[in-house]
Amino acid sequence: MSIVGTRVVRVEDGTLITAGGTYVEDLREEALAGAAHAVFVRSPLAHARITGIDTSAALAAPGVLAVFTASDVDLPAQPAGPVPQPWLADGVVRYVGEPVALVLTERRYQLADAAELVDVDYDPLPAVASIEAALAGETVVHAELDGNVAQANGLAPDGFDDNAFDGCEVVVEQTIVNQRVAPAPLEARGSACAWTAEGRLTCWLSTQNPQIARMSVAAALGIGEDEVRIVAPDVGGGFGAKIGADPEAVLLAWASRAAGRPVRWAETRSENLTAMTHGRAQRNTVTIGGRRDGTVEVVRLDVVQDAGAYPRALFLPTLTELMAPGVYRFPRVETGSRGVVTTTTPVAAYRGAGRPEATAAIERGMDLFAAEIGMDPAEVRRVNFIRPDQFPYRTPTGATYDSGEYAAALDKVLAAAGYDELRAEQAARRSAGEVIALGLGIAAYVEITGGDAGGESGRIDIHRDGSVTAYTGSSPHGQGLATSLAMLLSDQLGVPMDRITVRHGDTDEVPRGIGTFGSRSLQLGGSAVRQAADEVLARAAGLAAELVEAAPDDIELDRENGQWRVRGAPAGPAITWARLAEHAGDDALSAGVWFSEGTPTFPFGAHLAVVEVDTQTGKVELRRLVALDDAGPVVNPLAFEGQRHGGLGQGSAQALLEVMSYDEDGNPTTATLADYSFISATELPDFELVDMETPTTRNPLGVKGIGEAATIGSTPAVHNAVVDALSHLGVRHLDMPTTPLRVWQALARARKES
Repeated sequence: MSIVGTRVVRVEDGTLITAGGTYVEDLREEALAGAAHAVFVRSPLAHARITGIDTSAALAAPGVLAVFTASDVDLPAQPAGPVPQPWLADGVVRYVGEPVALVLTERRYQLADAAELVDVDYDPLPAVASIEAALAGETVVHAELDGNVAQANGLAPDGFDDNAFDGCEVVVEQTIVNQRVAPAPLEARGSACAWTAEGRLTCWLSTQNPQIARMSVAAALGIGEDEVRIVAPDVGGGFGAKIGADPEAVLLAWASRAAGRPVRWAETRSENLTAMTHGRAQRNTVTIGGRRDGTVEVVRLDVVQDAGAYPRALFLPTLTELMAPGVYRFPRVETGSRGVVTTTTPVAAYRGAGRPEATAAIERGMDLFAAEIGMDPAEVRRVNFIRPDQFPYRTPTGATYDSGEYAAALDKVLAAAGYDELRAEQAARRSAGEVIALGLGIAAYVEITGGDAGGESGRIDIHRDGSVTAYTGSSPHGQGLATSLAMLLSDQLGVPMDRITVRHGDTDEVPRGIGTFGSRSLQLGGSAVRQAADEVLARAAGLAAELVEAAPDDIELDRENGQWRVRGAPAGPAITWARLAEHAGDDALSAGVWFSEGTPTFPFGAHLAVVEVDTQTGKVELRRLVALDDAGPVVNPLAFEGQRHGGLGQGSAQALLEVMSYDEDGNPTTATLADYSFISATELPDFELVDMETPTTRNPLGVKGIGEAATIGSTPAVHNAVVDALSHLGVRHLDMPTTPLRVWQALARARKES
């Protein structure tokens, strides 16, 4: 019996649960002995000229080793974006939390006092704290940009066809705020750097991509990649915000070289909430036109991305445009996007990165369209789903979906939830005038995984004792990838899991790799490891044939016990992996590959959320969340469900609670966990998971990514449920998060307008 598809406890968890992980802050490396400690002096203002920096008092303070400002840093400009961020603010600060100076001290306890002694004089400038303020253009954030617009794609804003909706029986339009959120990983950012006497740098970094981080650090420092080693120890979450190396990490490496000693840095929670990149932050206007029988004929999506002060990820609105058609066979889709700069923290990838924003807009739009024509939202979706016989399906925006069963997914979820009964209960409550309203929210989604087409590395070594070491360029940070890869290899090689070690996260051990983002690890990293094992198996068959003096075609691997035998001769001589490796000699049973399938996969699913809303107080409670997330064949249901649970919680959090907000002066108003409503188990129900597996043909495992999928479906499902609960009271729409105050205000407006 194959171990693949069975519930295996994650090999990572024993240490994490008993001894705890080893994160950057926990490192006790010999190379870091005597390390200086670092703190960044950050801007307290959203927009201001720097008129002077006096570091003398700080430099005179006990334990202060160095204070660096922009004039000290001799690194080349950062390569990313149309307006690269200076390593340290140079003349102007453009968001609260922007680094202005870097202080090194002997002891960690000296950091806060030393930072306070760096005297920075500011001349305040008007803030640009919202998309609306950026588009108004009254204050320019960067003189290089025209009207604060950093990028314009597609048809927006003036290229849309004025006649696109002519002939439609019904047209609905809604502007939807997909609010800014903070990634808030359990482990905030951290880095530690040390140089050898020969001039080689080792950097321990909380990152999702050691190899990409190595490239960034080496390029900035002007040294070869072979002179840099990046090590990612245990990483306490990333959600896309730890891709590569942040500017702070590069500057730490530079400062370590300048100071001539190792340097350590670990940011505080408040620093993390204001200075780590944020996610989402889009304003989307969706317009849907169609017939009263439910057929949608035209969809338009106008995207405005708040890129923050320094654009780092202008691909986000492009991905939103690409995925605008969702799971539907819309005959015509118009999209356009603009990325604008504001005096706020830069925005970058965050769990789903552009795809959740598309789903949120289209799924709200479908509900609005259904309400306008008086049709059940489930039925409107059925009318417009892409049919199974249409795959591979090329959308009007240029994506080619691989496989899907969208209608079947929704029907399974509705059946599992008891949709008809829930609707009957809702009608009864409304008829009775109950204060606690019931709301049902549907979302059907498709997302893109492994979309970067960058490939991944994999290597397998069979050792003389018969054990196996696998090396992967993927760099997991909580996903349980080591367990999944060990399961795949155990199944393929017939070696017990406890004889298989998976190595990752060290560029000296794994020189080539891309890392983890975009839910790419299993489909690319897993396929690479499988391909490497295939090469080893082919070589092993020949070696085993030599030992038993048989033809290679007559040799087979008995995967039940990991022994090679002559086919059809179970009582004949058996060759173990250990004997084979001994016979083969050094490196003969090793293989390294670079796997690249070239095209992404498209997981999909359907979610139904059930909420109760107190129409007197506005309080929302998520009662049920029934979810189907189809990512193809499942290697380990336990890890798969864990990924879904995390996604469902994080997606629900955006719909219900989370928002990173600023006042009109650009001051963050949710900069601590006392203000930023981080969701917990208290606010979440037991998730009801429905299974379905539709394989892809785009990799040998048939798998798609699952890391982000549940996040994408759950946000609009919960959002739609809250609006549905209030619809009979005249509420047509309210933006996320659906806090009690917002619900109460929406109800008050509806009563006033009725």
